[in-house]
Amino acid sequence: MKKFELNDCHKKTIKEICESFGNKRSELINILHTTQEHFGYLPESVQLEIALNLKISLASVYGVVTFYSFFTMIPKGKYPISVCLGTACYVRGAEKIVETLEKELKIKVGQVTEDGKFSLDCLRCIGACGLAPVMMIGEEVHGRLEPEMISDIIKKYE
Repeated sequence: MKKFELNDCHKKTIKEICESFGNKRSELINILHTTQEHFGYLPESVQLEIALNLKISLASVYGVVTFYSFFTMIPKGKYPISVCLGTACYVRGAEKIVETLEKELKIKVGQVTEDGKFSLDCLRCIGACGLAPVMMIGEEVHGRLEPEMISDIIKKYE
């Protein structure tokens, strides 16, 4: 994936987002959420622009972005895949699901496919323990997974 380049249009969007929250430092999390929804992630250049608009340090913005797992500084794929590694899923073979996905997509956890179509991450629990092991692709939950099911599931998104 190519590096994100902040242009005047992006700066204007960030300024508008910050203004919609009154340029208040106390609204930083809401500003970050809204900005991430718009850009898909929060690269350093976007964080710096937020800091400038709110008149706070880049370190303050970076600290919040890196503290909360919802925020990401790495772009996600068009179809983000999250595999649950909570206790029920792990015991029922989630680790094998992750390995199969890595082989199928030719990426490791935390990476994005070259075409930008898929990204792969793990999470702790999505609250579908009865369907373990589980993965989400976007908002769609796939449960009772077996490694041999992965290829057919991925093909539905290609």
